[in-house]
Amino acid sequence: DANRQISDLKFKLAKSEQEITALEQNVIRLEGQVARYKTAAENAERVEDELKAEKRKLQRELRSALDKTEELEVSNGHLVKRLEKMKANRSALLSQQ
Repeated sequence: DANRQISDLKFKLAKSEQEITALEQNVIRLEGQVARYKTAAENAERVEDELKAEKRKLQRELRSALDKTEELEVSNGHLVKRLEKMKANRSALLSQQ
């Protein structure tokens, strides 16, 4: 009976050691995954920061371009009015001759 108990306990010990080995391997695998995910998350945050900076830069450029467009449209309007006045003056001069 004692031998049977010893045999059962040896079997349980071997089985427990196998489970421990499997769990240790699982821990190693999961630690590797955590490291990869952490690296991926850090890279994603870096890319996000770069994209935010690029977005701010592009928004500044857009505002600048819109301001310049507005300025050019106002200037164009003034030039069109001057041209119309010049045409009117020329027509007036030609009609007087």
